[in-house]
Amino acid sequence: MATITASARDVRGARDAGARCTRRAPRATRRMSFYANLRPQLYRLIESESVDPVRNPYAPGAGQRPPELAGRDRELQQFEVVLERVARGRPERSMIVTGLRGVGKTVLLNAFRSMAIQRLWGTGKIEARPDQSIRRPVASALHRAVRELAPRHRAPDRIEEFLGVLKAFAQAGEEPGGGRGKARAHRWQPGIDVPAARGRADSGDLEIDLTELFVDAASVATDVGAGIALFVDEMQDVPADDVSALCAACHELSQNGGPLIVVGAGLPHLPAVLSASKSYSERLFRYARIDRLDRESADIALLAPAEREDVTFTPEALDALYGAADGYPYFVQAYAKVVWDVAPDSPITADDIKVAAPEAESELAVGFFGSRYERATPAERDYMRAMAMLGDDPVPTAAVADELGRKPSSLSPARDGLIKKGLIYSAERGLVAFTVPHFGKFLRAQPV
Repeated sequence: MATITASARDVRGARDAGARCTRRAPRATRRMSFYANLRPQLYRLIESESVDPVRNPYAPGAGQRPPELAGRDRELQQFEVVLERVARGRPERSMIVTGLRGVGKTVLLNAFRSMAIQRLWGTGKIEARPDQSIRRPVASALHRAVRELAPRHRAPDRIEEFLGVLKAFAQAGEEPGGGRGKARAHRWQPGIDVPAARGRADSGDLEIDLTELFVDAASVATDVGAGIALFVDEMQDVPADDVSALCAACHELSQNGGPLIVVGAGLPHLPAVLSASKSYSERLFRYARIDRLDRESADIALLAPAEREDVTFTPEALDALYGAADGYPYFVQAYAKVVWDVAPDSPITADDIKVAAPEAESELAVGFFGSRYERATPAERDYMRAMAMLGDDPVPTAAVADELGRKPSSLSPARDGLIKKGLIYSAERGLVAFTVPHFGKFLRAQPV
């Protein structure tokens, strides 16, 4: 961008300074010589192209925080209330964030964690995986959370006592091969240098053990006047029995007022998953559904980082970008990053958007849509293409079967496989929808 690049005088001054540095250091390393030789080429590039991609502020990445977290003030305020109420000993529910892929659930989860850390809470985070028990990930996360609190605890013996319970909890589950008993302690160690306790959180029943572990962890947090927050990403992938145990443990905490909360993030059907495990889960969690950004928030997400680099957008460019990205945070970052590199000057114009859009769409087709499509089997791809032909809204499973000329029961394996892979979800009974925005549009553009 012309407005953010160095002047010719600055460039010459920097070049002269680089030369002086080189003269002062005759014994330069090979790496220093490499960068000294590269510097003139970089200066010529900046002077001739008037762009500075190194200072591109936009960040399209999985779970990567954007330079401006716009449009999420309500959720951040809600979590601030949760933290404050727990700190004051008030009863409060744990929190669940849901939404499609690319709306910023993981980013928001990480922002919540930062807020808890600022209050000197102990924190831990896990990412759930299908068919994998949460016992060991939870043990590791709580181990980290308690280590953060331990330096402020006045009774080291109390910390060691809890770590003994934590170690017993971690070793109490079944091995992947089905082994039970003392032998499993030799197969996996949680990195805790105290003997495993006996008779607490070690029954092998996850619901009992997790409840006892959470109560003990909350007690440690109470000792130091703080709280513990356990963050669970991709929560819809927690196995059904483990979801039930997690809800039961949160229910016990809500009754005794312990300062430990669980903050989950997952796809839109996560509330239904929780409700199916425990009927009281609807009252157990505070739910926050996040979606695409409104126009004002999307503009802020674009303008605020750019203006910090002395770059701006024309109103027509903002119109074009909102039309292309449709307000989805990941798409906003993806389009903006390419546009920044393509635009020759500030302000960025609608013509710059037209030039950049094909490249941005090509990158999305490979990295965001294509990688997911490749995970599907041929039968699952047929199912998704049929969904796409029926439109972008949730579609009846019976309509998908009609589109394919098949009986609905014969398509159950494909549908279940897609749900398990996180490519579609059951919006409500008898309806399915894509978990990725604009996925139907992508599929309709693919050759048959």
